Amino acid sequence: MNRDNINIALLFIGLILLQIIVLNNINFLGYINPFYYIIFVLLYPLKKIDSSLILLSFFLGLFIDIFSNSGGTNAAATLFITFIRIPVLKIILDKRELEYSSLSIQKLPFYKSLAFISVLTFIHHFIVFGLEYFKWSNIRIIITKTSLTSIFTILLILISFTFISRKR
Repeated sequence: MNRDNINIALLFIGLILLQIIVLNNINFLGYINPFYYIIFVLLYPLKKIDSSLILLSFFLGLFIDIFSNSGGTNAAATLFITFIRIPVLKIILDKRELEYSSLSIQKLPFYKSLAFISVLTFIHHFIVFGLEYFKWSNIRIIITKTSLTSIFTILLILISFTFISRKR
């Protein structure tokens, strides 16, 4: 087992513990409950495009669902953003920037990494809340919770990226 795999395993376990012990207990104003664990999909190396990310994303969402008693919504949303992360990157980046072997989200210009993080976060949260409420009559709640929770999650992720980039 090499160092990258150990780091991925520690990140996986750490994010599950952080989400279920700390972040699931935050319910600010009745709408904001950050889903910080999606940073795993964002930080997973782009050069490692294989089935392990799909499997890890599924289990990450599943563990969050088990401890949150949310019935599979997190697993579905996490799998979806895992499948669309490369197409979203292709839309955001220029063709010359798309060299996966050297590409890292932290090394992108701020506005491009913000766009990437924002798109995947809003899609993830919309799927989670859409599946949770699952009625057209609840569309206002879905949009409100998606917007507020996404903004808070994006801020947490950007703060984390700031600390990660300072450390290196």
